[in-house]
Order: sequence, then structure tokens, then C-alpha cells
Amino acid sequence: MPRTARRKPNEIVRSWPTVKSEDPVGEVARRFTLNLREAIGERSIRAAARAADLSHVTLVAILEGRTWPDMETIAKLELFLDADLWPGRQKPSSDEQPAD
Repeated sequence: MPRTARRKPNEIVRSWPTVKSEDPVGEVARRFTLNLREAIGERSIRAAARAADLSHVTLVAILEGRTWPDMETIAKLELFLDADLWPGRQKPSSDEQPAD
């Protein structure tokens, strides 16, 4: 059975990424992108992509909502930009943190 094609983030969110989405998945993608833009800050797209060991084309596609980032890409962006990009993520409580 062929996989159903999914809509791109910018097809789910009207006026990507400035308008809040009624679709909860689209809203997560929109907020992720806004967090990513903030984490990039004054850096160029190429510098941010290089820091995260990604292609600048991939980073632009995410920012424009033309693609969904995979887990490896999200992990690289969070690690190398030193930012929590995923919206609504809870920090582990002290009793949930791993022992040294």
C-alpha cells in the first residue's frame, strides 16, 4: 500500500509562519520554525547550517516550511545551536535526570 503524501508545513499553516495554525501539528511546525529563527539570530543561514553540519538548502527548506525536519536534523540543530527548538518540551525534573 503506497504511503499517503503529507502536506508540507507551509501548506498547513496559512501565511507561514506568521499566523497561528488551527491544525495542532502545523502549529508545532510553525513554532519550531520561529524558535529556529530566533536561535539562528544574527548568523547567516550558511553559518548556522555549517555549525549544525547540515546543508544550507535543508535549513532554508525548513525555514520556508517546504519540508519536515527529521529527528537527526532536529538533534543537530538543537545541539549545535545550543537551543531548545521543540515547542512545549518539558525539562526533566531533578528526579528524572540521569545519575552521573
